[in-house]
Amino acid sequence: MARDPRYDILFEPLAIGPVTAKNRFYQVPHCNGGGYRDPSAAAEMRGIKAQGGWGVIFTEQCEMHPTSEITPFIELRLWEDQDIPMIAKMADRMKEHGALAGIQLAYSGINGPNFYTKEVPMAPSALPIRTFTNDPVQARALDRQDIRDLRRWFVTAAKRSRTAGFDLICLYGAHGFGIFQHFLSRATNHRTDEYGGSLENRSRFVREVIADLRDAVGDSMGLTLRVSLDEITGDLGFGNAEVRDFIEMHSDLPDLWDLAHGTWEDCSGPSRFKEEAAQQDLVQGIKALTSRPVVGVGRFTSPDVMVRQIKSGILDFIGCARPSIADPFLPKKIEEGRIEDIRECIGCNICITGDMTMSISRCTQNPTFMEEWRKGWHPERMNAKGDSSSVLIIGAGPAGLEAARACAERGYDVALAEAQSEIGGRVARERLLPGLSAWGRVVDYRAYQLSQKGNVETYLNSSLTANDILQFGFENIAIATGASWRRDGVARQHVSPLPIDPALPLYTPDDLMAGSIPTGTVVLYDDDHYYMGGVLAELLVQNGATVVLVTPSAYVSDWTNNTLEQASIHRKLAMMGVDIQLNRGVVAIGADHVLTNCTYTDVTRPIPCDAVVMVASRIGNDGLYQALKARQDDWPDAGLKSVKLIGDANAPGPIAWATYAGHRYARELDEPDRGDALSFRREITALAE
Repeated sequence: MARDPRYDILFEPLAIGPVTAKNRFYQVPHCNGGGYRDPSAAAEMRGIKAQGGWGVIFTEQCEMHPTSEITPFIELRLWEDQDIPMIAKMADRMKEHGALAGIQLAYSGINGPNFYTKEVPMAPSALPIRTFTNDPVQARALDRQDIRDLRRWFVTAAKRSRTAGFDLICLYGAHGFGIFQHFLSRATNHRTDEYGGSLENRSRFVREVIADLRDAVGDSMGLTLRVSLDEITGDLGFGNAEVRDFIEMHSDLPDLWDLAHGTWEDCSGPSRFKEEAAQQDLVQGIKALTSRPVVGVGRFTSPDVMVRQIKSGILDFIGCARPSIADPFLPKKIEEGRIEDIRECIGCNICITGDMTMSISRCTQNPTFMEEWRKGWHPERMNAKGDSSSVLIIGAGPAGLEAARACAERGYDVALAEAQSEIGGRVARERLLPGLSAWGRVVDYRAYQLSQKGNVETYLNSSLTANDILQFGFENIAIATGASWRRDGVARQHVSPLPIDPALPLYTPDDLMAGSIPTGTVVLYDDDHYYMGGVLAELLVQNGATVVLVTPSAYVSDWTNNTLEQASIHRKLAMMGVDIQLNRGVVAIGADHVLTNCTYTDVTRPIPCDAVVMVASRIGNDGLYQALKARQDDWPDAGLKSVKLIGDANAPGPIAWATYAGHRYARELDEPDRGDALSFRREITALAE
């Protein structure tokens, strides 16, 4: 298919200083949980994006000197020459298909606690380190010699970057993480010398560094500056008006202006709180202040929105992080006229949790993310079909849908049986909850892909028994029958059922999603700690209930600290009038009350209520699997070669775990048993001589 001419503008080449991007698709720097620990995995991930048609591809932040690092978070490092081969491999993979390779040089300043190097942190002013974990460390103020040293370190890092083969350097001054923002903001710059006070003085350091880099590498590398659009920290912060003053005052300072929201939480806000192009108002009009190109972000997934950003004079480049993860081939699919094949980002921020938990990142939509090198998984190509020919997949939730799609892609004849009247499983129900509509893309993408394949049949309203399955004649069975929320309170606080008086109406998330919603005063007990408790509290208030949210954690929806939405959840619930009771558990449920306890002192107090919603844990629906296992002796006569339990039915988890399980099932079907061998490749640090 040919490209729709409406999108031609997205494929125009554009210069960034001495280098030229082949199109306007610009993968801004993003973390991935790999960093210096898994450099080949990160390199292959970026290389896949090069295949996918991105014009500019950046690394994540690269710590450019040992006096500023952010352990325990795992980023790239460029501290000495021996780091060059690691990042050179990344640059090589990025450039294989004509993309520009960019490196983001970061000096974390007041955001770098230096737990690994044990160096004393340095920042524009002497202040406590500003990190997610409130580390009890302070930075000392850079003196003039320190600033001269820091300028020299940036030059050294830039030269190493050029040696490694990069085309672009991004100087990090956004999200509160970069030294340039720390100098620019009066919140972190309290200096009284020539580097503090007026905007001109606070801009001095970035002017000096860019001038140094122009002399050192500017003839061959483009220099970009990433700045925050609005710190949103009050009068002292680097606000949007002052950002505009700064850009107008230094309109031609970098070769490109990279514009991002003030905090990471605001910049990468989840779809529950941020729409596509959410930063447009903060960016509008900035392009008129400079002759240099401008890139901005906004979880762009629609090519029509992208075109509007350019034609209306808001942006020159379309910056993407999360959408490039969900579909590394997004540019290629637009270019080839395959818009319907784009795996649109759902804005769940599971990708970010890899960085926050110091683990390899995942993506709900793209199960191959960060497995390109480790397992050899390609987002657009499956391995060849194995010896068998047919697969029956039972359950059309996220695991079953992905298993069906990927098995069909390999060439198997696939039957997908769903007991309900629609596909989607938990996603079909959860997408109807407040703020989660974008999550429906998990179903929509796979439904469309299955509709295009002649080797897949879907059967709705098809509740099967073990006897049914043994009579069908399928060679392989994947059981993806999901999970159900427990009613007995077993989760983290309680490993055995709670005392529950049946006189008090008790509801689970499954009940609410099925339309049974209590009113009156409702106690919602959240011992799950992800999004469900907060979302259901919203739903209850919308339906007229008075809600008391009780959680043993110190935070509402505690784990969403990893998805950058915890503060937004608490703020929204508090403004809706939810009575939030932290550090309190539930010890018993009476006929007209819930008895809660302090998690520290065990002192109890009752909360009178009309109903309770139990958001505890889930239990896999594995009855069909167990019934088939009990008849394993009958498998050979039925022509059955394999039976596998996958997804939430096997072990409940986030939706990304389910799509990954479905994809892994399809990849490994008919493959040789690896025995005790590791299921993925890893890199091991070499011993020093």
